[in-house]
Amino acid sequence: MADKALQAVILAGGQGTRLRPLTLARAKPVVPLLNRPFLAYQLALLRAHGVSDIVLACSYRVEDLRAALGDAEHLGVRLRYAIENEPLGTGGGVRNAADLVSGTLFVLNGDILTDPDLTEMRRLHETRGSRTTIYLQPVPDPRQYGLVETEADGRLKAFREKPAAGEEITTNTINAGIYLIDADLLGRIPRERASSIEREFFPALIADGVPCFGWCPTAYWRDIGNPAAYRAAQIDLLQGRAAMPLAPPGQRRDGSWVDGGGIVEPGARIVAPSVVGAGVVLGPRCKVGPGTVIGEGARIGPDARVEGAILWERVEVGAGAVLQDCVIGADVKIGEGARVGPEVVLASGTIVPERATLTG
Repeated sequence: MADKALQAVILAGGQGTRLRPLTLARAKPVVPLLNRPFLAYQLALLRAHGVSDIVLACSYRVEDLRAALGDAEHLGVRLRYAIENEPLGTGGGVRNAADLVSGTLFVLNGDILTDPDLTEMRRLHETRGSRTTIYLQPVPDPRQYGLVETEADGRLKAFREKPAAGEEITTNTINAGIYLIDADLLGRIPRERASSIEREFFPALIADGVPCFGWCPTAYWRDIGNPAAYRAAQIDLLQGRAAMPLAPPGQRRDGSWVDGGGIVEPGARIVAPSVVGAGVVLGPRCKVGPGTVIGEGARIGPDARVEGAILWERVEVGAGAVLQDCVIGADVKIGEGARVGPEVVLASGTIVPERATLTG
């Protein structure tokens, strides 16, 4: 395999409508995952496979991305921004970044948590003489995704977007959102207009006989695009179902990660696996975990119970409140004795009255 540096483009231009209300206050690519910006995990995956020059194709809430990641030097990579004046879609986003890249490049959808061996993907790309290689993933129900049909040797045969109701489903392998593309092909994408890499670019390559292959490894894969999947991804990381290329902030302690500067009052319990952010106050006899993430600066009141829940920064949980399998945005205040049940998602800044009961 030729020893040459690779670059990557991450598509981070979407507004994250499926992840609302969480994305009303923060860009989807940097919503917290175990108290780190989500994209930090993609950057760590790329870095682990020798890719350290990365371009972020973005258009929405760019200031959120810059504030959370900067130039990402602290993550061991060089991050640059290709900003679209108008959203250009997945194809136009890559084309807008094309002037900053050359050679062969990885392209990643900015909402996928996955842990494939990208070095092996690159090896297959080179040994087969592929010009575009697509990471494929078998899923139980492929109807909500783009389907990819391949020949017996892995060559791409057809690229079909989400099948319509009643349409025959010919395969369960879907486009998993990581591509390896020879950069000189990007000139085929029109400049300065919205286009789809899935609906326009890939089908045209197949139609023109350009060598394109699918790669279907055994790997963890989850689209974090909706609140239930976003919560589940963090539980998967905590329980070891997904490889963790980046540890949560803080020190590992009895199977949980606890960051500094906080206060743990007498009788407070952290049940592994959980993550407790910097400056968190755990009140007397409260119980946090298992499967819980507490954001920086949060306060958990006396006798409160927080289990299977994801809390963003500075959440205040009143005495005796119970939170179960929910997602709580930043700066939410939950009154004493309130109960917040499974599948509830609270937007940042929400106030829950004392003794209220919220169900999903």
